[in-house]
Parts: sequence; C-alpha cells; structure tokens
Amino acid sequence: MKLAIFDLDNWREIGATLSRNKTRTFLTGFGIFWGTAMLAMLHGGALGLAGMMFRNFDGIASNMAAVIPGETSIPYKGFNKGMYWSLTVDDVERVQRSTDRIELLSPIVSRYGAMSYGSKTTNGNINGVSPDFWKIQEVRVNAGRLLNSGDERHNARVAMIGKNVSDELFGADPQAALGKFVNINGMYYKCVGVVSQIGEANIQGRVDDSVYLPMRPMRIAYNMGNKVDYFMFTVRPGYKPKDVLPAIRRAICAAHPIHPDDEKAFWTIDVSEIFEMAGNIFTGIDLLALFVGAGTLIAGIIGVGNIMWIIVRERTREIGIRRAIGARPRDIIVQVLSESMVLTAVAGTAGITFACLVLYGADAMTAVPGVASAGFQLSFAGAVTILAIFLLLGTAAGLIPSIKAMRIKPVEAMKDK
Repeated sequence: MKLAIFDLDNWREIGATLSRNKTRTFLTGFGIFWGTAMLAMLHGGALGLAGMMFRNFDGIASNMAAVIPGETSIPYKGFNKGMYWSLTVDDVERVQRSTDRIELLSPIVSRYGAMSYGSKTTNGNINGVSPDFWKIQEVRVNAGRLLNSGDERHNARVAMIGKNVSDELFGADPQAALGKFVNINGMYYKCVGVVSQIGEANIQGRVDDSVYLPMRPMRIAYNMGNKVDYFMFTVRPGYKPKDVLPAIRRAICAAHPIHPDDEKAFWTIDVSEIFEMAGNIFTGIDLLALFVGAGTLIAGIIGVGNIMWIIVRERTREIGIRRAIGARPRDIIVQVLSESMVLTAVAGTAGITFACLVLYGADAMTAVPGVASAGFQLSFAGAVTILAIFLLLGTAAGLIPSIKAMRIKPVEAMKDK
C-alpha cells in the first residue's frame, strides 16, 4: 500500500485544493507565519535582553559580595553615632577565621593618582589587591601576566596596568609596556602585565583605566599602615553571601566600637542578589513573551480550522462521490489532515526562518567588540519545538473538519449543490 506522503497524486490534490482560493489560503498561512514568527522572536528577544543584562557582569563572580566600612548610626561604648571607622588587615584575617563558608577573599586599598612614563602622563585609580582578586573579578590579559602570591610575599615592586593606561603611555601595542618602569604617584614599578575588563560592571573604576599593585607592597610604599578600604569575597557552592554576612559582622564588631545591630555601619554589595533579581525579571519577561506568542499562535490555528471547515463544505459533493466509488473513511481523514499539516508546516517554517533572520540582525546590532554576544537567537531545539507545537495544533485544528467529512453519507452528498 502506497503511503500518502509518497503519493504524487495526493500532493497534487493538496496543492490544487489550497490554490483554489489563493487569497484565503494566503491569509490563513500568514496567520500561522506571523504566529510562529512572533513566538520565536519574543522568546529569542527575551533571551537576548537577558544576555545584554548579564554580559555587563562578565568576569565578576556571581556569588561575590563586598563589605565597605561606613558611618555608625547607633551610639555604642561611649562613642556617639556618626563615627567613621576603618577596616584593617587584622579584620580581614578575623573574618577569614570566622566562617568556613568563604571561598575567596581579597582586601583592597585604593587611591587616585598619576601614572607617567617619560613625558607621557595619565591619571587613574591605583588599586592594591591580593591574588584572590583575579579569581573574583576575571580580566582579559592583553600582554604579560597577572599579579601573583610571589609578588605579595616578596614585596615586589611590580604593577599591572589597564589597557587604556598602556595606550596612553606606550601606544597601541600592549607588549611595549612589559618590562618598563612606570612612575606611579612618585614611585617606580615594573610593568608585568596589561589587562582589560571583560564586562561593563565594575567596582572602584574600570580595569582599563586603572593600575594594580600587590596590596602589601602598596601599603608599605604609601605608608598606609594596616588599613584597607574594603574587601571582596565569594562563598563556597551551596551558600549565598547573605548566609555569611552575620558572621562577618560579628567578627568585625568584636574589634570595633560598633553596635552588633548597627546595619548602617556596613555597606554591602551582594552581586548574587542582583543576579537573582535580574533572573526573576527576565523570567517574567520570557513568560509574558510566551503568553503573547501563544495568543498569536492560537489565532493562527483557529484560522487553519476555519479554512478546513470551508474546504470540507465546498467539497461535500466531491467527498460524496469518493465515498460512493469506494473511498474509505480513513482516506478522507488523511486527505483533509494532509492539507492542514502542509499549510501549517510551510507557513510555520517560513515564520521561524524569518524570526531567525530578525534575531540575527538584533544580535549583530547589539554586538560589542571583545564582549560576548547578547544571545538574540533561537536554538535548533527551540525552533523544532515551536514547529512541532504548530504542527500538532494544526493537525488538531483539521481533525474535526476531517471527521465531519468522513461522516458525510454519499447519497446526501450527491444531493448537495
């Protein structure tokens, strides 16, 4: 028995039926085309918007937080509120001992100053960091290497400079900066690396416009004592920064005249909360996009059902003749369903193709050199899923008209005008 899909006459009949009323077929097909395209574009667009948001945080650990000293708001131990206090190296060590949930921790000291080489001068942030810093905030190494624990341990007078600083002092080739001694706020440091920022978000200025020194040598060179400006940390898998903040507060309050309940004495930046909030927002946007797309999809499927009803009504006499000469009910059902499936498949494939082209254009327009793509795209699995849903619903839309056609009695059909 020849299957309908391999029957050339069957395909000719489908084409003749759908082309009998070109306007009606086009409008129905356009409804399916637009429903598929809308669903695909809205889904891919929501993913792209989320990608644009999250790529700003590329390079920054998603489980990172920072603790910054502030101003007390509660009088304590004879000190009035409004007292400013400072973090120390001892505080950082105390915090590390207070909990085993902290994975990485880097104290940071920062100053704004001048950097010069020969007659060329520029200004920017001068940051002293520990080796863990480069695991908390990853950077792109354009030339040379990162600062390491050996630099810290041996009080090495070395520096890493940002790409923009390198361009100002040494020109466009980052290799030209390696091995040169740069005057940083009146002291000379050997440049061992040139780095640039991966994403857009930053703490204490952009990497490209900054200079980085080993923290301990910087504190000694600029007579900073044991004070640090703030510290950044990440937590071990399975925890969030907010889980360790109470232990951090207790460890610091024990060494300073700060009331244990004085939350305003600390500024905390919890990147994980930003990621979580943004994720919830874009999940809502994606659900809204799917809801709107599903509405358009249903409208297109209703159009398929309507055109199948009309086609069956117009072909009542023809169907009756077929039944009279021996056509089985299954043959009638397959014929009507084939027409709805072909219309759905062709229009749906065209809609997905159009959506992919639009998403590709959006991705190209939002591209940033050296930064990951925003992700305005539809995966192959997503495209197949959308098309499969349309085919399933399109087939269902043609099922009721096909059953009606199958139930037409030959005698009654022959009388139809």
